[in-house]
Amino acid sequence: MRLPRTLPRSLAGQLFAMQALLVAAIVAGCAVFAYASGRSQAEETAARQVRAAALAMAGSPSVREAIRTPDPSAALQPYAERVREDTGIAFVTIMDPQGVRWTHPDPSQIGRRFIGHTERALLGKTFDETYTGTLGPSIRVVTPVRDGGRIVGLVSAGITVERVSTQVREQLGALGTAAGGALALGALGTYVINARLRRHTHGMNARELSRMHTYHEATLHAVREGLLMLDGQRRVALINDAGRELLGLAPGSVGRRVDELALPAPLTGALLASEPRVDEVHLTADRVVVVNTSPVVGGERRGTVVTLRDHTELQALSGELDSERGFTQALRSQAHEAANRLHTVVSLIELGRADEAVDFATAELELAQVLTDRVVGAVAEPVLAALLLGKAAQAHERGVELVLAEDSLIDDGALPRSPSPRDLVTILGNLIDNAVDAASETATGTTGSPVPAQRPAARALVTVTARTEAGELLLRVADTGAGIGPDDADEVFRRGWSTHGTGRGLGLALVRQAVHRNGGTVTLGRAPDGGAEFTVRLPLSGRTAEVVAP
Repeated sequence: MRLPRTLPRSLAGQLFAMQALLVAAIVAGCAVFAYASGRSQAEETAARQVRAAALAMAGSPSVREAIRTPDPSAALQPYAERVREDTGIAFVTIMDPQGVRWTHPDPSQIGRRFIGHTERALLGKTFDETYTGTLGPSIRVVTPVRDGGRIVGLVSAGITVERVSTQVREQLGALGTAAGGALALGALGTYVINARLRRHTHGMNARELSRMHTYHEATLHAVREGLLMLDGQRRVALINDAGRELLGLAPGSVGRRVDELALPAPLTGALLASEPRVDEVHLTADRVVVVNTSPVVGGERRGTVVTLRDHTELQALSGELDSERGFTQALRSQAHEAANRLHTVVSLIELGRADEAVDFATAELELAQVLTDRVVGAVAEPVLAALLLGKAAQAHERGVELVLAEDSLIDDGALPRSPSPRDLVTILGNLIDNAVDAASETATGTTGSPVPAQRPAARALVTVTARTEAGELLLRVADTGAGIGPDDADEVFRRGWSTHGTGRGLGLALVRQAVHRNGGTVTLGRAPDGGAEFTVRLPLSGRTAEVVAP
């Protein structure tokens, strides 16, 4: 029967097992080393102890005097036992040079021969050895007793190996307790660390984490929305390709602070804000970006997740839709006016005034055709011509006269592919819309109410200049409005700036963005009639444009 395949352990479980084995191996190695060194030290200590006792007794005058007596055991046995008990050693044996014992812990062994080596001691040397005697294996020292120049006896002091082992075992008991505590503490610390790691890895093993990282990288670079992650110090922790493209950042942006990225001030403020931002529209050098921010919190601020959506195309389409809606309204009004004129012509014919009907219809046709002929004759570029005609109809509905300057001239085919028709519509369309808004106030007043009858209304006029000169496309829009003060000249192109309240102020910002995208310039001046005058110069992508004298 085939055994079921076990599931791979989580990364935290693997680390826990490895760390537990490592701690156990370290503790076991330390215990073995401590046991070996402890036993060696215990044996060395025992050897020094018995050597000191043996040498002290061999050099004692009372021992030499007792050896001279007819019965040395009578004086030496009590003395040897007292020394043995005081020093805690196993035995003290005093013997004659032939090895016959005068003292022994077991009195029955007195008078018998010493079990061990005495040859080197008889030669006047002190030596130690481990030897098995009547008390079992022992660590002993044998030294001679001199009386004058003669060796009159020998002293052997020793401690049993069993007693040394007992001392070592007692020390190992304490060592084992400490080792067990260290192992338990190490295991507990390892468990706590790995429990924390398990929470961070969600119990996944190394293979699953590797696969998730691969998916994460693929998703990060595949998603078309911009993704930007900031850490708690407002540094860029992560940014995908789309986010780098939308913000116009270089590849080495990770790790830099947001305020070091040279982004527009409103966008930088939105990224640095502590509160979340929802669907805020911001402008970069080339794009309209919708920004959403969400702080990452967990007891303290840990960073911010930022999503970026490209709104450039949608904004352009929205502008085109507004233009189309305006054109539709203008056509509806013109259809209404045409119906009124047609009814007038029909009524004149019914009244038998055919000549008056022809004169009236001819005059109306000539009036309507003048602007069309002027625009088509001066601006052969179809996109600009259509835009000017549509904006003229819109301006007429608002009581504003839109005229084309006499020096305007753009031949068919004079404009290359860059700037694109969409950018031209964005630039000229927004400038005309703002000019019409400003000029219409000269007829209605700044509050939008009609001018009183006793004060004649000023002429509402917007003048458009469109021509090519010196390899550039020149677009100039002037109005008869109130103009823009010097204090606002630097702020007029900033998103949100408007004289018409909140929710406005995007048109001129889009103009500047489109001009910048095509490598051109836009300047603000004062029109001859006192209003604002915007001048745009766009390079014609290296093509030599027709120079027309003003």
